[in-house]
Amino acid sequence: MKNLNVASVRDLGPQFVDNPNKMVGQDGAYSIPLKDKCLFFFGDTLIGKRTEGESLWYPGGVPLGPVDMTGIGGLEKMITNTGLLCYSNNAENGFKNFEYILDENKLLKQLIPHESDEDHNWYRIWCLHGVAIKDKVYLYFIKIKMLEEGEPPANFEVIGSGLAVCNSSDWTFRRVFFKDSYIIWNKDEPGFASAILYNEGDEYVYLYGTKNDRSGQHNLHLARAIPDDLEKIESYEYFISEREGWTNDVKKSMPVFSGMPNELSVNYNKYLGCYLSIHSLELTGKIVARTSPTPWGPWSEPVTLWQVIPQKIVKGPSLELIYAGKEHPFFAKHGGKTIYITYIEFEEYYPHLIEVTFE
Repeated sequence: MKNLNVASVRDLGPQFVDNPNKMVGQDGAYSIPLKDKCLFFFGDTLIGKRTEGESLWYPGGVPLGPVDMTGIGGLEKMITNTGLLCYSNNAENGFKNFEYILDENKLLKQLIPHESDEDHNWYRIWCLHGVAIKDKVYLYFIKIKMLEEGEPPANFEVIGSGLAVCNSSDWTFRRVFFKDSYIIWNKDEPGFASAILYNEGDEYVYLYGTKNDRSGQHNLHLARAIPDDLEKIESYEYFISEREGWTNDVKKSMPVFSGMPNELSVNYNKYLGCYLSIHSLELTGKIVARTSPTPWGPWSEPVTLWQVIPQKIVKGPSLELIYAGKEHPFFAKHGGKTIYITYIEFEEYYPHLIEVTFE
C-alpha cells in the first residue's frame, strides 16, 4: 500500500454550467458507472435564471424560508432530485458530452418523484449514492422535512432513508417497501447509502451510511448485501467489528470512522493498493482522503488533498459552506494515480471539480 502523498492538484471549476436546460444550480453529484457511460444523481436542482450578485439563499437580502424555491427571483422551478448521463470518461478539461435525463415534456426529470402524501413545499427527496447491477439501477435517497424555524442550510429534519429501483431503459423509479414503509432506515439509524463500494463480479455490495451521535458527530456505518438481493432488505448485514463480524440488526452496527458529513465516496484504488475514501472534513473546507486495507478498516486519519477557499461572488448576506466532497472513479486515470473529485460551495452551487494526482 503506497503512502498517500499528493503530487499536484488542478482546479477545473464548476461543472454543468453550460447546459441547454436552464439549470442554474444543483448539489449532490453522485456518480454511478454504467456499461458505456456514467449516471450522475443530484439533489436540489434549480431551473431558470440567477440574479447577478445576489445569494440564492438570501433573495432580496432576506433569508430564504422553507418553501420550494419555485418562482423566487428568476427561478422558474426547483426539482429535488435529477440526473444526467455523461458519455465521456475523460475529465481532464471537466465533464463533457453529457445530457440531462428529461421527462415527456423535454424538461429535467425528477428521478424519484414525490408520493401523493408528500407536499413538495415541505418534503424533499435528496440523493444518496446508487449502483447499477445487470439491467437495474438502484438509487438510495434521504427524505427530509423542511422546518418553519431556522435559516438555510439547517432548516430541516431528517425523516429517514430508502431505496428506489428502475430499469435503465426508462428511468422510471419505484420505491422499495420494507415493513409497509419506503423509509427503510429511520432517523435514529444510519442513513444508507451515503457511499457504495461495488465492482461487477464482487460477492457483496458494500453500503456506507452516516449517523449522528448525541454530541452531533457524524459516524460512518457499514452494511453489505448480495448483489441480486438489494431489494431484500431483511437480508442486509451490518458490520459490528472484525471480532464480532456482522449482524442483521442495524442497531448493533458500530462505526468504521467518524468526522465526515452525510456524503462521501469509497472505492478501491489500484494505484495506491488500498481502499480510498474521499470526503469533506466537517465544516473546515478541507477535502480529505483516508485509506484502508479492507472495506471496514482500519481507516487512516484524514489527509488533506485540497483546501477550498470560498470566493466572494455575491453582495450582501451569504453563506460559506463546503460539503459533498466525493470521488468519481469512472474518470480516474492510470489505475487511480489521478482521480477526479467534486464538492459543493454553497454560494456557487454547482459541482466543483478538482483533479488530484498522487506521487
